Amino acid sequence: MSVIDTYFPSLSAKQKEQFDALFDLYSDWNSRINVISRKDIDNLYLHHVLHSLAIARFIRFQPGTSVIDVGTGGGFPGVPLAVFFPEVRFLLLDSIGKKVKVAQEVSQAIGLENVDFIHSRMEDEKRKFDFVVSRAVMPLPDLEKIVRKNISSEQRNALPNGIICLKGGNLASELSPFKNKAEVFSLSSYFPEPFFETKKLVYLPV
Repeated sequence: MSVIDTYFPSLSAKQKEQFDALFDLYSDWNSRINVISRKDIDNLYLHHVLHSLAIARFIRFQPGTSVIDVGTGGGFPGVPLAVFFPEVRFLLLDSIGKKVKVAQEVSQAIGLENVDFIHSRMEDEKRKFDFVVSRAVMPLPDLEKIVRKNISSEQRNALPNGIICLKGGNLASELSPFKNKAEVFSLSSYFPEPFFETKKLVYLPV
């Protein structure tokens, strides 16, 4: 938890309590439903919570913004972002029901009131959102194809509506269809820990 305090020192007491509760909750649920690698649970704050909050370093969503987390798994990046942005509405979607259940139970346990959940495929989702977020779910061309219909035309943030993805590795091939339209940011510029050396944030206005 100290790593979250280091990079986000202005959290409210409530937000600190919510983040602090995540370790025990995810440890408990992960022993029943594997949403995080068992070997990685001790790195929850660095590898999962802080990684998710890279999006909060990139953009400060305005109150009333709507965000869908596609392929949320156990709730990443959606749950940490919902804690960080209490005035933003989040929908956490995954095609695997038991993973949605973990995200839902964790969110209820920490008292999140700005999150909804759906066990579904993105192809079947009809609602509109300002931003789509995801963490290593699928190649960007595939994601863009299925979420384009869901991006609202009404703008409320400093950046145009679109897709914000957390990714790793060589992205040249999956970014090639978007030429100069997609922007790539190295997470090592936000967080100097070795874990983030190969991690990227990709923003694609849609």
